[in-house]
Amino acid sequence: MTEEMSLVIGTAGHIDHGKTHLVKALTGVDCDRLSEERKRGITIELGFAPLELPSGRVVSVIDVPGHEKFIRQMVAGASGLDAVLLVVAADEGVMPQTREHLDIIELLGVREGFVVLTKADLVDEEMLELATDDVQDLVKGTFLQDKPILAVSSVTGDNLGAVMDEMDKLVDEVVPRDREGAFFMPIDRSFPVAGFGTVVTGTAYRGRVSQGDDMEILPAELDTRVRSLQVHGSSVDSAEAGQRVAMSLNGLSVDQLNRGDVVCASGVFRASSCLDVGLKVLPGAIEGISHWQRLRVHLGTSDVLARVAFLDRKELLPGEEAVAQLVLEEPVVASICQRFVVRFYSPLRTIGGGEVLSPYGKKARGRRAREETVARLEALMASDSREDRIAALVDFHGRIPFDDLIVQTQETRKGLAEILKDRLKSRGVSVIPVGNGIIISDGERARLEGSILKRLESFHEEHPHQEGEAADRLVNGLFADEDRKFGRAFVGWMVEGGVLISKESLLSLPGFEKEDDQAFQAKVDVLKGLCDDAGFHPPVLTDCPKALGMDEKEFSRFLTDVRRMGLFSVVDGTFLISSDVERRLLSALREVDGGITIASVRDITGSSRKFVLPLLEYLDGKGVTRRVGDRRIILGG
Repeated sequence: MTEEMSLVIGTAGHIDHGKTHLVKALTGVDCDRLSEERKRGITIELGFAPLELPSGRVVSVIDVPGHEKFIRQMVAGASGLDAVLLVVAADEGVMPQTREHLDIIELLGVREGFVVLTKADLVDEEMLELATDDVQDLVKGTFLQDKPILAVSSVTGDNLGAVMDEMDKLVDEVVPRDREGAFFMPIDRSFPVAGFGTVVTGTAYRGRVSQGDDMEILPAELDTRVRSLQVHGSSVDSAEAGQRVAMSLNGLSVDQLNRGDVVCASGVFRASSCLDVGLKVLPGAIEGISHWQRLRVHLGTSDVLARVAFLDRKELLPGEEAVAQLVLEEPVVASICQRFVVRFYSPLRTIGGGEVLSPYGKKARGRRAREETVARLEALMASDSREDRIAALVDFHGRIPFDDLIVQTQETRKGLAEILKDRLKSRGVSVIPVGNGIIISDGERARLEGSILKRLESFHEEHPHQEGEAADRLVNGLFADEDRKFGRAFVGWMVEGGVLISKESLLSLPGFEKEDDQAFQAKVDVLKGLCDDAGFHPPVLTDCPKALGMDEKEFSRFLTDVRRMGLFSVVDGTFLISSDVERRLLSALREVDGGITIASVRDITGSSRKFVLPLLEYLDGKGVTRRVGDRRIILGG
């Protein structure tokens, strides 16, 4: 019984070393499908074939071009590989493209495979041994070190069974691709099929796709829907990462599509002209990469020119690795953790590669911005899982809207919600219910909670007789205008968690009990009596604490409370009057004949200029009176 596997195995190696013949001998499929390929005897475009292994499992095989002129096609094919057969002709040994292909597949993150020595029927034992030694020297220090080296003949079929057995072992060792994330597939071919419309093919990089799903073609920005799906030539209802997929799409024509386009889940991915990356220069490179050097970037099935922007150095030397930004000359669509290769623009030579850390880079202006960007990208580069990457992004931002995090992580709405709920709660990542949700890190949560708790502690200390601080007043005092909606939601979240107590829109700390109202009222009565007895000769502010038996700090807090309650007012920063005295003063002013002057008020109140002038200016400031020449009038009647 056969079993379809989500796995792609590819060939790599120098031109005319027998890659296509090997694939045909294994699969029965001739991957040289173009007339020019058959005529010239070389592979130009990618070739694909299903292969049933001895275990009954079926994998996809990709045959890539070996000629140096077709490196673009080679990288496009190798970008979707899970494992590789490095093909070396026994009669020629290691050649230039053998080395470059090995460099490329290492840069693209392939970590499983073995070596096949082809054309073994053309050499004797001594020559075969020399070729084997040559290969062992080549793969030393690479993922192929200590992997099998199998000598075969595609003509006689000698040892092909061993190759099949070894490929069967690869299936068990390859780490499966991410099938949970949003669907993403670089398009390597598109063509019309009668009765099916436009068909695109590619290697599914991540996620799952089903018949009827809405899709986007980017960067072309075309909306479409999956009409039908095929894997290995058989119709299927769904396909997943690691499979070679052909899909017919509704509403598109072939001339709307280009190599480098991506078919992906709608509303998740965006085209970008700046990529945040981890970049490495090959150890064997003859030179490094300089800041702002122009390079050709091979990403998926696209290749574009770009400038390299380093954030913490001027040059990256052979063997070194660092975070950087690729400023592209035309937009591409990239998936997080997608591997890429960079080549010198002239002469064309592979120099290095790396992985996409964030597809949506922004130019870092200024030293601090560069340092923050480096820290963020290094944290992403150290992340080993989707959860690690999401946590690192949330930590960097402190808080980020759910919809923005979808874009940053390229997760589906449902998938991200499940991760946040089930897998990141233990790391302190929380969701604040405002809008579609604000995701907040443990550090930012602790910082905000600390600020709110500290403010309430101070409030309780300064206003011990009050139930708590008004929620709106607290939010307005701690959050900027644009953050107040979030602030109110965060405070509500703290209340739900029992961190704060809310009663009639007043916030307090758990365990707080307000001061006895009778004790507070007694102090109010003492101060009121002091002011009322003084009348229009108001007491000096600095004399009041002693009368109440308070120190200056206690009196300052008490005065803030009673002023806010409208019981007392400070005049000219020096004197204190009660609300009753203020009402008596207004009544007296209404009795003045011939206009309100300092002299007339002095006479009717029995006070002096020392007190009358600041009292009148106090009323002017409140808008109760207005000065007109040397007289005043009462506003509002």
